[in-house]
Amino acid sequence: MTDLRFDGRTAIVTGAGGKPSLGRSYALLLAERGANVVVNDIGRTVAPGYAGTASAEEVVEEIRRAGGSAVADTNSIATEEGAAALIETAIDAFGQVDVLINNAGISIAAAFDEMTSHDIRQHVDINLMGTIWTCRAAWPHMKANGYGRIVNTSSGAFAGAPLLVAYSASKGGVFSFTRALAGEGDAYGIKVNNLNPGAFTRMVAAQQDESSPMYQLAQSNLPPELVAPVAAVLSHECCPVSGDTINGAGGLVNRVYLAETGGFSENPLTIEAVVERWTEVIGGTPDNAVPAGAHDPREWNVKQYVAADRD
Repeated sequence: MTDLRFDGRTAIVTGAGGKPSLGRSYALLLAERGANVVVNDIGRTVAPGYAGTASAEEVVEEIRRAGGSAVADTNSIATEEGAAALIETAIDAFGQVDVLINNAGISIAAAFDEMTSHDIRQHVDINLMGTIWTCRAAWPHMKANGYGRIVNTSSGAFAGAPLLVAYSASKGGVFSFTRALAGEGDAYGIKVNNLNPGAFTRMVAAQQDESSPMYQLAQSNLPPELVAPVAAVLSHECCPVSGDTINGAGGLVNRVYLAETGGFSENPLTIEAVVERWTEVIGGTPDNAVPAGAHDPREWNVKQYVAADRD
């Protein structure tokens, strides 16, 4: 098979300045395959426990040293104005935007009644609204060109994960938003998909004690580089789907989809009928109905949550 290339394409990757990080691995791979890349990162953390620093400029220099083309952007996608400025960075530098990978996000593990209102809002503003704002800013350019590829970052946690209530809610919103937007993109040559990544990143390290089995598993077996090819395919002109959700973790690639049981129909319907026929309501549901990746954080060695205001 001929190597898939992105020559002449401009790709934006948000949250791409950290190391290790998914965004950085996406940006490096797309640049290696010929894309002009806008590396976006605000350069600071908005959640507790993140080790090291994130620098869009450092990733850009890494790309350029390898012979690639890239520019840095430090706007926050958590605001409509910041997202619009990010898209303008791409237009000013390269004249177009063909690919948008919404990778920026936060995840704080904490009991629902202990997490501050500020931290709950951060999940919605960054994970969900940040995705919406960047898509909205890029959309007119993609429509005008009759082409676009958008990869949004959902999570297996969209199915619901204890201790990740705010994160689950935000990623559930991304899941539904992507499916709806894909329907609008069909007429304009724009494909929009979700990627559920599983990898060892600064986010995982921030939540887990180093002795945690989850930490050790992720560090040993889930490098971000094994997710990047999945993101690249969803970003390429050959992408065969739109409105889908694809898992990528440690070399495993599979599809997440919604399903319904056969249930029953009865009219008039009574409370007693629902109870008596409940086995028909849930009949046929597979034992592994929870999407891959929706692990229960109560099984992890989660670091203690510190309730503190952050910018």
